[in-house]
Amino acid sequence: MRWELDFIKEDDFVKHVEATIAKYGDKLEPYNIKKFNSNIIDPVKMIFDKTVYHASWDEIVSNEIFRQRDKSNNNDIGYFHQRIFQYMDKCHVPDNGTEGGWDVIFKDENGIALPDGDVVHTVYVEMKNKHNTMNSASAGKTYIKMQAQLLKDDDCACFLVEAIAKKSQNIKWETTVNNEKVSHKRIRRVSMDQFYALVTGDERAFYKTCMALPEVIQKVVSESKTVRAPKDRVADELRAIAESTKIEPNELAMAMAIYMLGFSTYNGFNETIDGEHEGRILDRLYAYADKLNKQ
Repeated sequence: MRWELDFIKEDDFVKHVEATIAKYGDKLEPYNIKKFNSNIIDPVKMIFDKTVYHASWDEIVSNEIFRQRDKSNNNDIGYFHQRIFQYMDKCHVPDNGTEGGWDVIFKDENGIALPDGDVVHTVYVEMKNKHNTMNSASAGKTYIKMQAQLLKDDDCACFLVEAIAKKSQNIKWETTVNNEKVSHKRIRRVSMDQFYALVTGDERAFYKTCMALPEVIQKVVSESKTVRAPKDRVADELRAIAESTKIEPNELAMAMAIYMLGFSTYNGFNETIDGEHEGRILDRLYAYADKLNKQ
């Protein structure tokens, strides 16, 4: 692959991808039912989803595991979007919670031109993965933080940069604070492609980054000695538990195994497996799963 990103060195890009994948950490560990149910699943929703979507037990369990991993992985992708700017000219990525808590600080002594014609020398960035991740209270707090920065520094702008915005944009951010609509020409809402363009001077910089990413990720994963596709055992463990209930037919037995993860202490459910009671049932299920994993 010929390296076409002149705003970041290939070695730095690969190093950053490696660091992002390392953030996945224990999320690459296989799931057993104890890990699967660590925050207590919603058994009723799983039963509805399986039936309505005509899914198999393996599919519905796999989907739930993917959902749990995906929820945790959002922070890791946020790390990728933020920390990549440490390798770009004129950008600084403060340690978490330092320097005002900004995600990225972009400085250019030659000036940074804003769309309305203003020129500043510093841009302070609050970065979000997706345009709808902030509620009104969070948006208001962020806006007030940006207002305070403008009061301290009249030669700056503040950006809310969104990795996944509704569209490509660099616009004045209009929001509501204390039930009043507010806006300021130096407080802006900017899509990731537009921020890359401002930092690098290349309008296609974010596009080029995205196009380089699949091959680099594949290279890092294939050469890694630690990154392995996890072999989850949850569906197999649930089948074994279903068999222990002696319930017929098998579909109902599997449903009962799912129910036991959330309802093991509920009336009726707490007597399903050999007269066991209260939390002992769930402990027994976890112990049984651990035994299966050691075989």
